[in-house]
Amino acid sequence: MSGLSSIGNLLLLGQGADLSSERGVSCTGELPHASDPDLVKRAQEARAKLGNKAMILGHHYQRDEVIQFADITGDSFKLAQAAAERGDAEFVFFCGVHFMAESADILTGPTQRVILPDLAAGCSMADMAAANQVNDAWRVMQELGISTKTIPVTYMNSTAAIKSFTGEYGGTICTSSNAERAMRWAFEKGEKVFFLPDQHLGRNTAVLKLGLKLEDCVLWNPWKPRGGLTDQEIKSARVILWRGHCSVHGRFSIENVNEIRDRIAGVKVLVHPECQHEVVRAADVVGSTEMIIKTVKESPSGSSWAVGTELNLVKRLAASNPDKKVYFLDKTVCYCSTMNRIDLPHLVWALESVANGKVVNEIKVEAKIAHHARVALERMLALP
Repeated sequence: MSGLSSIGNLLLLGQGADLSSERGVSCTGELPHASDPDLVKRAQEARAKLGNKAMILGHHYQRDEVIQFADITGDSFKLAQAAAERGDAEFVFFCGVHFMAESADILTGPTQRVILPDLAAGCSMADMAAANQVNDAWRVMQELGISTKTIPVTYMNSTAAIKSFTGEYGGTICTSSNAERAMRWAFEKGEKVFFLPDQHLGRNTAVLKLGLKLEDCVLWNPWKPRGGLTDQEIKSARVILWRGHCSVHGRFSIENVNEIRDRIAGVKVLVHPECQHEVVRAADVVGSTEMIIKTVKESPSGSSWAVGTELNLVKRLAASNPDKKVYFLDKTVCYCSTMNRIDLPHLVWALESVANGKVVNEIKVEAKIAHHARVALERMLALP
């Protein structure tokens, strides 16, 4: 499933919300040219015109040209919470990707409006779990009589439709920092965990945090009948992992780890838990985006770090920690292609449009979907 259809009952309101086309054509003929020398000034003027009615949220993986205008930077859930806490902000400009804007819409009040500067800013991992595919998998579990003892745990990097499925069937949401806590909670409620959509975070949490064996985990392939698994494999599994992954973190390999250790004496490897299992097992430190930033910041002066996460963040870490040596784990440069779509021209266009009374690219989640998704998010917030 691709384009707008992959978002799952998401309503895109405002300029350019053409539901008959692929997600992304949001400002045809109106986008400022990237070489416009007045872009920064235009952004500043539009932001000043909006005043306290607006807030700009910037995910850590955004370009520096966008981050410079962010009122708050952080990971996806921190930013969604920040929007909810600023009830006076009528317009929330979410510089991230569509699932993040959905979460912000779910958590914010009815008078707040969430805007995604570029509708093409999606997430390949979130799009790997389509609602119809997940429902098909659940029907198989119902048929096998295991659904009542299976608890869905869904990563924040998922569409509102998948979060809604999770809430409806007794599950919870997790972030990369609280995945262990969420999975332990799920095992207290049931015998099995259905983990969506990132197989690597699910596997790493189950094996390296909960002490399960790799054999306790099976991989559900939505493109194969019954997930490509036998009925016995499904019944015997403790954790059923969805076949999804991050297109950036999934590319780091054990060869990258070995190569940089051979090349740079004393370097420590710091990676995100969305990386492959063998990479996470070989790393010196594993943690969420916020933990990666904290680890480098608080490390001794002169220390060397090879970081396995998105390149915009790694470059920013290197620039903000000049007393340390920060390297990108993979020698081949890689940005998150969808996260990188929001640039200064798109932000300027969105700010100026709203400042002139024209709300564009509003992200609005259907009420029923939002209800169950909010239930799942609230379960996460209530985790001990």
